[in-house]
Amino acid sequence: MVLEIRLSNLYSINDEIVLDFRAAKINTEKSKSLSDNIIDTADSQLLKIIALFGANASGKSNIIKSIQFCNALVFESHLNNENTVFNFKPFKFGGSSKKPSSYFIRFLIENIEYEYSFSLNQTEIITESLYYYPNNRITKIFDRDEKRGKSKSEKYSFGSVLKRPMDVAENTSAKTLYISRASQMDRDIAKDVFLFFYQKFILNYLGFNAVSIDSLFKANKTALLNALKIADSDIVDIQIKTIRKPVKNFTVHLNTNTASVTDAVQEHLKITTFHKSNPKTPFDFFTEESAGTIKLFIIMLTIIDIVKNDKILMIDEIELSLHPEIIEYIFKLFNSGKNAQLLCTTHNTNFLNLNKLRKDQIWFVNKKDDASTDLYSLYDFGDFRDTMDLEKAYLMGRFDAKPFIDDSVENLNLIFQ
Repeated sequence: MVLEIRLSNLYSINDEIVLDFRAAKINTEKSKSLSDNIIDTADSQLLKIIALFGANASGKSNIIKSIQFCNALVFESHLNNENTVFNFKPFKFGGSSKKPSSYFIRFLIENIEYEYSFSLNQTEIITESLYYYPNNRITKIFDRDEKRGKSKSEKYSFGSVLKRPMDVAENTSAKTLYISRASQMDRDIAKDVFLFFYQKFILNYLGFNAVSIDSLFKANKTALLNALKIADSDIVDIQIKTIRKPVKNFTVHLNTNTASVTDAVQEHLKITTFHKSNPKTPFDFFTEESAGTIKLFIIMLTIIDIVKNDKILMIDEIELSLHPEIIEYIFKLFNSGKNAQLLCTTHNTNFLNLNKLRKDQIWFVNKKDDASTDLYSLYDFGDFRDTMDLEKAYLMGRFDAKPFIDDSVENLNLIFQ
């Protein structure tokens, strides 16, 4: 479970922003009625859902994209070579492009708190550290600063947790996160942290580290059909087969001006659906089902796995091609789970409703005067009472995070001059 994420100098994010999943102490009647929105841990309460609201180009997507990049780097960086250029952009104004970008996350594994952070530019890792709190006391696992000296022993310092930590350091380049290499070299704790990022963080419905459709379906077919039925789908059965076709691979060898042909096998999924009105008539899933049905299938399959297995989903524009009631259904699925969490962006103001989300679950993203991204919670507005109309206040600009459009007749006429 995630407690807190901090980001700086990534895409439109310049100064550090803080995304806090720790539940605030709110004692209003409305917040008390939303007890299912909260995860109870031994030491604190955490939010199951955080929704980001804001205008286009304010940076909502960049927050999700930054977290996706940083998390993916944890489980991919051991594959980097000396020519690697990290696939992100620092903030471009005010000299920030020459400064390091940074990521910090606090999270729980088996109810033990960890703090992991790193900083980097586009060509190398600069700093990295990992601490944890066994028995509620902070303990260093490792600390790294590439500017601290020339030798590995100067750059790294270690607690007493990892076995043979310098062996890992000697095999860790400036392109690689130490935690990624340590996991690859079978070090305890490092493997736990690596697997947290790889298995618990789902960075999109499908893609990145999401489990394959075939595997998810085999484990969750009955639950999926029930979930689709609740969502008013008339699909009563689904069958999936893996089709293997022999293909020829052609390879051109430029050094000898020759070509070679090898035999290979190409695999793809054949998904067949059956509907309530005629359960014996097969439908080809990809050519005969609607785009909305296809998306709902993928979403529900992913979310069932996430909620069952206490994972964390990061998704941009959760409402894309989906009815608001389906989004509310997704929120309810997360609230019905035990420890699963969701971070999403949305433009749907129907969810600016304190009967559905607590104040600390509603966050606003705003573009500052210097074009950088600002992030703050509704909870920060202490004078906003539960009895007020939140959606109306947002649309009137009470929280800044909305577009201000001057569509007067004079301005509209300027477009067509």
